[in-house]
Formats: sequence, C-alpha cells, structure tokens
Amino acid sequence: MQIDTGRRVVVTGIGAITPLGHTVESTWDGLVAGRSGVAEIDGFDTSDLAVRIAAEVRGFDPVAVFGKRTARHLDRVVQLALVATREAFEGSKLDVASDPHRVGVVYGTGIGGLHSLEQGHRTLLERGPEWVNPYLLPMMIPNMAAGQIAMEWGIRGPSSCAVTACSASAQAIGEAFDLIRLGRADAVVCGGAEASVTRLGLSGFAAMKALSTRNADPERASRPFDLARDGFVMGEAAASLVLEERDYALGRGAPILAELAGYGATSDAHHVTSPSPDGDGAMRAMLAACEDAGVAPSEVGYVNAHGTSTPPNDRTEALALRRIWGGRTPPISSTKSMTGHTLGAAGALESVACIKALTTGLLPPTVNLEDPDPECSADHVALVARPAEVSVVMTNSFGFGGHNASLVFRRA
Repeated sequence: MQIDTGRRVVVTGIGAITPLGHTVESTWDGLVAGRSGVAEIDGFDTSDLAVRIAAEVRGFDPVAVFGKRTARHLDRVVQLALVATREAFEGSKLDVASDPHRVGVVYGTGIGGLHSLEQGHRTLLERGPEWVNPYLLPMMIPNMAAGQIAMEWGIRGPSSCAVTACSASAQAIGEAFDLIRLGRADAVVCGGAEASVTRLGLSGFAAMKALSTRNADPERASRPFDLARDGFVMGEAAASLVLEERDYALGRGAPILAELAGYGATSDAHHVTSPSPDGDGAMRAMLAACEDAGVAPSEVGYVNAHGTSTPPNDRTEALALRRIWGGRTPPISSTKSMTGHTLGAAGALESVACIKALTTGLLPPTVNLEDPDPECSADHVALVARPAEVSVVMTNSFGFGGHNASLVFRRA
C-alpha cells in the first residue's frame, strides 16, 4: 500500500565505517574495485575455533576518536555507530539545534553490545559479581546506539531501535521514512551497526553450520550465488543516513543525494532461521516496496541483493526475484561478497551502496561468483563493476525469524 501524504523523503547525508574503509568513499572505492575485506581474525585468539576468518573493521582506534574515558564506556557497536553518524551529519550539514524536537533517530542492530556482554560474563566468572562493570547493561543493550546518537546531537524527537536480526537497519530506515511521511518529524538519522565478531558470536553461528569454513582462502570465502558457496562470513560495520522531508531539505539548501521512495516489510512465519523456500515473504516485501514507491518492478534498474552466501538464502532470494521479473531480472549483486555479512548493519550499508550506484553510474559486483548456481539464475553483476545509468534501485534485507524488508531509492 502506498502512503501518500504529499511529504516526500530525501537523503541528505550518508556515513559508513566498514571492513573496506572508515568512510563512505573509501568503502565505495573498495566495492567498485572488487576488493575483499575478509581476512584472518586478528582481534582475538581463534586457534581453537572452527572458523578463523571474518570481515573486521581494521585500524580503528576508539581512544583516538573519543578519548580514553569516553571510549571505555561505549561498546564497539556504539563506537562504530557514532563514527558513521558523524560522517552523515557532516555531509548533510543538518543543524539539529535549530529545531531539535522535529528531528528523530531510528537505529538498528541485530545483537547489540556483544563485546561488553562477553567481557562482563568473563569478569563475573573470573573475579566475582562485585567486579562487574556498572556500565555493563547500558553498554550492551541494543538501543544504546540510538540513545547515544540522540545525546551527542541533542535530538529530542522520536527515538527508537529496530532489533530484527539481519533486517534491522533496513527496517530502521523504513520506520524513519514513515516518521517523516506521517509528519512526526522533519528529519531523522537512521541506519544500523553491528560488532559481533567475538568468540561467542563466531562460535554461535559456527555451531549452526551457517559460516564458511574456507579459512585457508579468506578473500574467496564469501561467494553469494556461487555453486561452491558454503556459508556466510561474519562482518562488522556501521552505516548511517540522514533523511529529511524534501521541502524541509530544499528550504535550507541541503545537498540531496537521492530520494527514498518506497518501503516494504513482511514476515515469512515459517522458521526461526530458514527462509520460506517458496520465496513468498521476500517477493511480497519487494512488491510492497515498489507499490509504495509508485513504480513498476520493470522500472527497477538494480537490486542490491541480501545474498548472504548460504545455500538456502541465496536460492530463495533468487527464486523470489524470478517470481517477480521472470527470466529477465534487473542487474543484481551482493556486496556481502566483499564486506561479509554485517548482520544488523547490512541494510543500511547496502542502502549506502545503492545511493552511490545512483550517483556514480556504477553497479558494484558480486566477487567470487565464478560458477553461478543454476538455481540462482539472474542477471548477476559478476566479478567486476558494471557501468549503468539507473534511476531506481532496490536493496533487500532478510533476517532470522522471517523478517523481510526492501527499500526503493530513486535518483534525486
């Protein structure tokens, strides 16, 4: 169903910190170059683990960014969220102080402060309850990225957190979109962050047999839609967008990067981890996003796929795409082949990639797609970036529990 209040929503700022770089531009340069951010883990000892690779944010010094005292009281997931949001605000030049009650924040994460949870549990077991950090709970709860963003920029409008597994940041963007369209805010900072590359996080996903075990060849481990794919690679990242009501943005002379035109969300109601094998939930999310945007599926020029590199997820998404477009899908690619699966941050990061595709005329590739799975047939942007002037793009995010979300962006 299309929401038509006459209030259009545009993107005026984007920010990112990822395994490919600490800014949007360095990340985008890595994506279009087909560079992998996957490597052997260096953040902790993996010698006793079955999976020893991930896509980590490397070279990030939180003490240099926040100072020692502040950094100690922020979980890594919040640190990444604040860095990405600073870049987004710098680009948008939004002055929150001029009307803080009309600015909101909606920020997503799949897991939240897993680093703090692990450290707190370790302290409890090794030293006893009296040594547990009094900041433990505020550091680990999933809503704290949204809370810290509101505090740093003095945001006093609506504030919330989406925690819907791998669709979290896509749904955060969708909910921010609706806040503006429904007149509850004029600007909303939104997105998502994840920092769950820890011993516990890695062990949990490995126990599910969800992760690639290609430890000897990390750069080629994430291979969405490829016949030899054997699971996803965990990644960490944050990405933020500043959304504004179009007239509000034009009135202050804001830079407009793209229009957020449509949002669709559905539930599989099928299984705690596996997608519905008929692709029905994914298909309905994509169709709902197109309807909301007022565009026909044939107008979509590129899809940034969920494309996790797990056999059932890729197969199901490809089926959903074919159910909509038949044998002539739009060009599709999965940037998770380079960033790994950043879980709750993925939808926001891939929204940033879609916006850059609109503004640069380049479609990022799916690297490692050397032998496409016949069950995943589509118009794949394989191995290298593809020049293409597109005016409407879509990104998909599907999460554990059957949460599906699709977003449609349009050239400004």
